[in-house]
Amino acid sequence: MTIKNHIPNAITCCNLLCGGVAVFMATQNAFAYAFLYILLGAVFDFFDGLTARALGVSNPKGVEMDSLADDITFGLAPAMILFCYLRPLIGWWSLIALLMAAFSALRLAKFNLDTRQTDSFIGLATPSNAIFWASLCSMPYAILAWDGMPWVLLGLSLVSCYLLVSEIPFFSLKFHDLSWKNNYIKYIFLIGSLVLVGFCIMRAIQYEHWEFALFSGAICIVWYIILNCVNLLSPKK
Repeated sequence: MTIKNHIPNAITCCNLLCGGVAVFMATQNAFAYAFLYILLGAVFDFFDGLTARALGVSNPKGVEMDSLADDITFGLAPAMILFCYLRPLIGWWSLIALLMAAFSALRLAKFNLDTRQTDSFIGLATPSNAIFWASLCSMPYAILAWDGMPWVLLGLSLVSCYLLVSEIPFFSLKFHDLSWKNNYIKYIFLIGSLVLVGFCIMRAIQYEHWEFALFSGAICIVWYIILNCVNLLSPKK
């Protein structure tokens, strides 16, 4: 086996390491840094498959490693972030947040076996869920001014668990061509996301709090879910 066969697996290991560091950062209440490591893990997750296809290599070990790395980075890490974020506010009730790690594992196992998910997703993808929660928890505790907000977040984590394993179709950002007709929903999402990220960056500069820029991740995932719902409810020609 040549060295090129190990390159995709090495990139997958980088994804897993990013997830491990994100978990550690969560235990230190460094939620913004945990989010950044999840984003870095997502970059490695994108490039491991891309590299494997570019090099023309594939092996069952890589598939298993990819799922394990994804469950650490996009399952355990966001669950730990939410748990550590909520524990000072609602105590051990925050353990419920760890259910996201289990449902993320179920979602990844389902994805590996489901032949319908080649061009789109059935259920919310784990990276999207992870980015939402890690981004949201990057904001200071000041956003929890209402006493009931921690319970709302805990309830939303259960909604996330449902979305991860649901049969709801979600569009992916895979492009087979660059035409507007075949990719209009993806272009609308990307354009809207650029606007939202730009707005959050401007707010971060204005208030001199860089966490506002990180909050754009959660807003973009909400935009993604809303746009997906509109797309599903729109009459098909």
